[in-house]
Amino acid sequence: MIRKILSASLLAALFIATPALAEEATIGRPIEGGSLHEGHLDMVAYYVPVDGDLLEVTATFAPKAGGDPQRVVMGLANSDSVAFSIPGHPGSLYAFSRSGKEVTVSTEADTSLRADATMP
Repeated sequence: MIRKILSASLLAALFIATPALAEEATIGRPIEGGSLHEGHLDMVAYYVPVDGDLLEVTATFAPKAGGDPQRVVMGLANSDSVAFSIPGHPGSLYAFSRSGKEVTVSTEADTSLRADATMP
């Protein structure tokens, strides 16, 4: 009996301690695409070199439930990083970072934020 209670408590603690789902993609060449599919949005991104050392990253976010896609275009210099959420989807955090000619894109979907966002 105690073993069952401890197992259930441990299982519940694991779910509480890991509120985020994470996914990552690295883009290593111009026009090479990377995609993420965690959470309520699908995202695809690529970059092209512009103005010397700047890389222009384009990311398109499409809701899985349908609706209009949203596009973000940003310039990243070496060692730059940025993180943001998409309007209407505050529970998902997207991060873009650059190291040399590689751009890493990641998402972290915090399920507790999604639950709070739907509360009245």
